Amino acid sequence: MAVIYKSIQSKMKTESGKQLYHPRVVYTGNVKTDQIAREVAAYSSLSSGDVKNTIDNLVTVVTQHLQASESVTLEGLGTFRLAFRSRGEGFENEADVNSSRATLGVRFTPASTRNQDSTVATRSFVTGTKCVRFDMVESSTDSTSGSGTTDTGGNSGSTDEEYPME
Repeated sequence: MAVIYKSIQSKMKTESGKQLYHPRVVYTGNVKTDQIAREVAAYSSLSSGDVKNTIDNLVTVVTQHLQASESVTLEGLGTFRLAFRSRGEGFENEADVNSSRATLGVRFTPASTRNQDSTVATRSFVTGTKCVRFDMVESSTDSTSGSGTTDTGGNSGSTDEEYPME
């Protein structure tokens, strides 16, 4: 499986007046709780109903903790926390600050690992992921040799080839 992407032109211009292109993920579907429960059940001794009930209860408990102004860390998954997003309107006086000019939302930070050299790798969900441009999906699935793989750890590689995420 590979993450499919396409190029999108930015609406913002650079200092030189150019509108640059950037990769954007193409979503091919949405997996819901029932499907996740069936797949997790296949890895465990629980039924899909037991797993779905556990997921439903997990959502309830996480919601309760978030609404109590607590962050929630699920080891190996990441941390959920509430955060306000300002609408660009502020208050002149601190005493006037209220939540009416902001939107409350949930932020998620993926779990991170510490490398042997003490650097932190925070891309745990994407390690080993293969990416392929949407117009190359058919041709890239035919070649599994791995020639033309490129590290995407912030480097600009060829957008015409399949490459692993590290």
